[in-house]
Amino acid sequence: MASTPVSPGQALEALLSGNRRFVAGGPEHPNQDAARRAQLAPAQRPFAVLLGCSDSRLAAEIIFDQGLGDLFVVRTAGHVLGPEVLGSIEYGTAVLDCRLVVVLGHDSCGAVAAARAAVEDGLSATGYVRDIVERVTPSVLAARAAGLHTDSDLIDAHVRHTVDRLLERSRVLADQLDSGHTGIVGLSYQLAEGNARLVTARGIPGIAPSTPAQPG
Repeated sequence: MASTPVSPGQALEALLSGNRRFVAGGPEHPNQDAARRAQLAPAQRPFAVLLGCSDSRLAAEIIFDQGLGDLFVVRTAGHVLGPEVLGSIEYGTAVLDCRLVVVLGHDSCGAVAAARAAVEDGLSATGYVRDIVERVTPSVLAARAAGLHTDSDLIDAHVRHTVDRLLERSRVLADQLDSGHTGIVGLSYQLAEGNARLVTARGIPGIAPSTPAQPG
């Protein structure tokens, strides 16, 4: 990946191209050698911020076939937002000059499943896990109000809700989106197939949700 900032659209295409390589079983493993390590020692210049779920099956650099210094990754269970998460994302776009913010959800998400159980069965979590569930619950309620009930629909609704909340809570991101500096997308990752499907996109002309990447 180029060391200078790229456009939001180019950043998204770099990620989706890497995911296609991963799905097809032909990853290039770029920027993972000693030369890259030495090059990055003085400073980093990632091209995208990725807010993903903490799920151990969701390693961003692997599923998007990227390397050292390419992605500024922030991970929380259920990709829930808090001040430290918002600050980290703003650091990535405002200080590191990343041109793209990605919200990455996935199927079989435990946080979404727990929120669904809380809504449908009254099952509550304990400790700080309850806080995570409470932050995901509005996505489940909104999906149900819209007549959406499948697991895929709930995951997509939560991804969209997180993108909306990012723009509602961060004036920095909203201003960067309006100026064309930064684009924001929501992706849904399929654990078995390995593909990342576009759910929503903001600030990237000509980009609309599409079908998953396929092998080959």
